[in-house]
Amino acid sequence: MLAGLLTAPRRIQLVETPEPVLPPADQSPGMILFQPEMTCLCGSDLPCFDGDFEGHPVEYPQPVGMSLHEMVGTVVDTNGTRWQRGQRVLAVPIGQQGLFERFVLPESRAVAVHPGLSDEMAMLAQPFGTVVHALKKLPNMIDRDVVVLGQGPIGQMFNAGLRNLGARRIIGIDPLPARLHASQQMGATHTVCACGIDAEQSVRELLDGQLPEFVIEAVGHKAHAFNDAVRLVRDYGTVLFFGVPPHSIDNAALRALMWKNGSLLTSLHPDFERTFPLAMQWIAEGRVNLQPLLTHRFPLQQLQQAFDVFRDRTDGALKVLVEFPALHV
Repeated sequence: MLAGLLTAPRRIQLVETPEPVLPPADQSPGMILFQPEMTCLCGSDLPCFDGDFEGHPVEYPQPVGMSLHEMVGTVVDTNGTRWQRGQRVLAVPIGQQGLFERFVLPESRAVAVHPGLSDEMAMLAQPFGTVVHALKKLPNMIDRDVVVLGQGPIGQMFNAGLRNLGARRIIGIDPLPARLHASQQMGATHTVCACGIDAEQSVRELLDGQLPEFVIEAVGHKAHAFNDAVRLVRDYGTVLFFGVPPHSIDNAALRALMWKNGSLLTSLHPDFERTFPLAMQWIAEGRVNLQPLLTHRFPLQQLQQAFDVFRDRTDGALKVLVEFPALHV
């Protein structure tokens, strides 16, 4: 069985590894043997790939199976009662250690695939589920003005979700023009081609001299833009900090937010009972159209190229899909 192995910064290869064994129900009940078929790379996979995880160097080789966590496939076997053999599910491995042709995980970390969705669309319910989880923390968004910092896949999903919730003006900000072209398809009413710190004047021009009530930071990880988000939010406004910060944040930014009497929201770890299924439902019902995010596709044998394209944003890359051999069996 093939699995991924990160051997050095920005170097990943496929290696042979033993087949997983489903444990007996009396030892570890409620487990499934899962077979991925369609997967997708995420920005949270890149710290492992780059060798810099939140400001700390990564040791190589990393554990086999790092790093992958957005996937749909088939339940091959189970010792529980929630799923049946052959059932199609979206699964989220523990600790992003899912780069295997098959692996064991708790049955509670899987969501049924909507029968009307393609593998690609069903798979996007995982990242979109994290966005829905964050949107649930916001108040009524009808007639609100919002800035979304970062127009990568997650920022684009925020555009779509906010448009569905009734926001008046959704301003997508990113320094990459290709991403802003996609923003207009994903629900942004306006775009600004700049880093957040340089966008204040443009934002004010779009909002009649004002700053927005809400700023969503969707840049993430070592390139986070929390300082920019604080700068762009109006007094008594709210910053939703979605991107994962480094271990320390500039105290001046927190102080600046306090002086604005601003509110700070964070969001991680959606639940599998309601939020991921709700994201799947939104996609299946056509409330959001995430199709424009699917820009590149590679077979598993071209895993290195897939990571390179995603990491370097080659040719406007947003969501880069990887097909496992089981997809074509």
